[in-house]
Amino acid sequence: MQVLAFERVSGYITGYYVEAPVGDSAQKRALQNYRTRLNERGMARFEVLGLGTDRELIRTLARRLADDSPDAKNLRASMHRTIAGKGQGKGGILQALRRSPLVGADLEFTRSDENGRKVGL
Repeated sequence: MQVLAFERVSGYITGYYVEAPVGDSAQKRALQNYRTRLNERGMARFEVLGLGTDRELIRTLARRLADDSPDAKNLRASMHRTIAGKGQGKGGILQALRRSPLVGADLEFTRSDENGRKVGL
């Protein structure tokens, strides 16, 4: 039986060491400042994986959710329900009517008092 002897070699390969560019520290500082400003606004930057065809959908969704409007809150709640697998549940129609833009519009609905038409049988 023959045993091979291995020499220990460092992981450094000559010619492959590249020094950091001069602006590297400024870039790191700028990135840190950007992330700090995002954090102060309650925002976070993250990466997701998805289909290429869904790219614009995900970006649009992220923009809408980042907006702190009532529409974003409704969208967020709807997504939570959908992902949790729960339906609208009891009172869903009433909640939809309460979200209507016509709430408080003081509309009056009247119905005519016609007897209808005569039908000959």
